[in-house]
Amino acid sequence: MNDLEKLFVSELRDIYDAEQQLTDAVSELEESARSPELKTAFSEHLQETKNHVNRLEQVFQLLGEKPKRKTCDAMEGIIDEGQTLAKEFAENSALDAGLIAAAQKAEHYEITSYGSLCSWARELGKDSIERLLRQNQEEEKKADAKLTKLASSSLNREATWQNTEKSSETAASFKKFVTHGG
Repeated sequence: MNDLEKLFVSELRDIYDAEQQLTDAVSELEESARSPELKTAFSEHLQETKNHVNRLEQVFQLLGEKPKRKTCDAMEGIIDEGQTLAKEFAENSALDAGLIAAAQKAEHYEITSYGSLCSWARELGKDSIERLLRQNQEEEKKADAKLTKLASSSLNREATWQNTEKSSETAASFKKFVTHGG
């Protein structure tokens, strides 16, 4: 095995672990989300993530390798950050906006990882493997685009509106208190 092949297999193990970690994390995101549209997006992406794991197992098989995970520290950190955000904003109108940001961080990591793996597969002359990896990458790009569309929708406006509404209510209550003496 040459050095590029070793790197390729090492990074396959990394993304295999990342996808496995996300299988659990996406379920948690779906449970935490408030918006029905966001819940649906997470549910659909969970199935895609399971398909990504299956494709990676096919890649290992084509390489004559046993599917093996190498801890993906980056994804662990991204997931940990998302879980912290979900707890911190659990009772906040900006929760869904934060969940989208957390999910997009994971998507961008995956898009980049698959991009490198596709380049290396092409360089190594592994066309059928490249096609499987490219399919995963394209689905990650579509998931990211869907999240961007949701973020640009009413979710962010709702969080802004609710925060503004609370501020207006607080100001009105304070004004009433001051003018009427409580």
